Amino acid sequence: MTTLLLRRAIRVLVVCVGVSLITFGILQLSGDPVALMMPEAPEADRAKLREAMGFNDPVALQFVRFVGNSIRGEFGKSFYYRAPALDLVLERMPTTLTLTVLALGLAVLVSIPAGIYSAVYRYSLLDQIVTVVVFLGQSMPVFWTGIMLMLLFAVQWRLLPVSGWEGWQFMILPAVTLGTFQAPLLLRIVRSSMLEVLGLDYVRTARSKGVSEWIVICRHALVNAALPVVTVTGLQFGILLGGAVITETVFAVPGVGRLIVRAILQLDFPVVQAGVFLLAMIVVTVNFVVDVLYAYLNPQIRVR
Repeated sequence: MTTLLLRRAIRVLVVCVGVSLITFGILQLSGDPVALMMPEAPEADRAKLREAMGFNDPVALQFVRFVGNSIRGEFGKSFYYRAPALDLVLERMPTTLTLTVLALGLAVLVSIPAGIYSAVYRYSLLDQIVTVVVFLGQSMPVFWTGIMLMLLFAVQWRLLPVSGWEGWQFMILPAVTLGTFQAPLLLRIVRSSMLEVLGLDYVRTARSKGVSEWIVICRHALVNAALPVVTVTGLQFGILLGGAVITETVFAVPGVGRLIVRAILQLDFPVVQAGVFLLAMIVVTVNFVVDVLYAYLNPQIRVR
């Protein structure tokens, strides 16, 4: 177990360095932030600002400085807001995490019962309906689903607010938008895992002994079928964080995703670097916890 944790920790470190390198490299190719900050200033003044901000230093030196500052949690001040970039990201992080947790919880609550029922009563009418819903849910882009829900529930029927984040009513449409995209995938995993487990010998033995079907499904089949579901759920958490960027933009949710989009358009390097780095760390941490949990639930993966 210790060797497994050490290997996972090394992978986390490699991923962190890789994310830092990719983020830094892409921003270096995106343009000159000084020209955006001082559009009408003389070139001499721009050159002085570039020198003061370290943009004239070698790229390797800039990257090393960026990594060192990131380890200390120092990403500099925002070019646009004139405030520490990390503070701006941390201020909006609870909103993004709340949206992600709500969407993931909604997807789990819908997909697990539907997947179990679809597996137990396979090839039934409901199973066929679930299959169609899965294809529809995964084929619709997040932004399109959000716009359609907004037109129906906010504009046409006026049941929910259009945009913002001022109460629980404002959370419904963004959470449903994200959850609608993720629920079909989890449903397919639950259905496939349950179908595989329901055909094993110990399930047939439990049924032959007269054990209640409800106990067979919940206590025997579902427990063993939950291993891949746990893994996929952890991975989907990171995908939902990424999908929140689009959803927050569509619904004008003041989260990290919307902040990063605006910072990219403004070439606000410190905010983009702080936001992407912090989101990446959260995703890596969640995946590490899922790996450890999976190893605990399934001791066979610890064997070399």
